[in-house]
Amino acid sequence: MLKDSKNSAPTASGNRMDRFVMVWRAKALLFLGMRAAAKDVFLEIAKRWPDDVLALNSLAYDAIQSRHPAIALDYYARVLKLQPQVSNAHFNHAFVAEELGHTEVAEQGFRAALQIEEKMDRAWYGLGLVLVRQGRLDEALDALKRNTKLQPMSPFGWYQMARVHVDLHQPEEARAVIRHLKGFEPKVAAQLERETGLKVPSLV
Repeated sequence: MLKDSKNSAPTASGNRMDRFVMVWRAKALLFLGMRAAAKDVFLEIAKRWPDDVLALNSLAYDAIQSRHPAIALDYYARVLKLQPQVSNAHFNHAFVAEELGHTEVAEQGFRAALQIEEKMDRAWYGLGLVLVRQGRLDEALDALKRNTKLQPMSPFGWYQMARVHVDLHQPEEARAVIRHLKGFEPKVAAQLERETGLKVPSLV
C-alpha cells in the first residue's frame, strides 16, 4: 500500500524553512537577553544540522562566556572543518587554544589566519602573545610590531612590546615605547613605568 503523501518525510524546502524559523527564534531570544533559551535552540539546530556555522559559533561563544574553554574549542574545531578558508575560523580556534595553553595549536591557527588575511591585526597580536609564552621573544617582537603598525592607537600591542624589550634587556627601546604611549595612553605608560621600573620624562 502506498504511503499518504501527507505522512511522507519532510521535503528539503520544509527542512530549510524549519531551520530558518529556528535560527530566527534563537536570534530573537538573544536579542531579548534570554541566553539560556537561545542556547537550547542552538543546541537543537546543531543536532539537526551539524553544518550550521551560526549555531556552532554561538555555542562556542556561550561556552567562553560560561568559562568552559575546552567546550568552546571543540565547537570552534567543528567550525574550522566547515570553513578552512575563513580567517576568523582559524583565529577563533587559535584564540581559545592559546587560552588553554595549547601554544603550538594556537601558533598554527594564528599563522593560518594570517595566510588568509595578512592584515588581521588581532591575529598578529595573538601570535605575539603565543611566541612570548614560548620564549621566542625576537619573533614575538616582530609580530607585535606588525600589530602596532596595523593598530597604532591600540595600547595593547605597545604594552606587550615594551615588556618584551625589557625581557630582551633593551631598556632604551622599552623607554621609547613608553614615551610613545604617553602621547595617547598615559595611564598605560604609567603602568609600564611602575611594572618595569623605567622612568621616562613626561612630554612637554
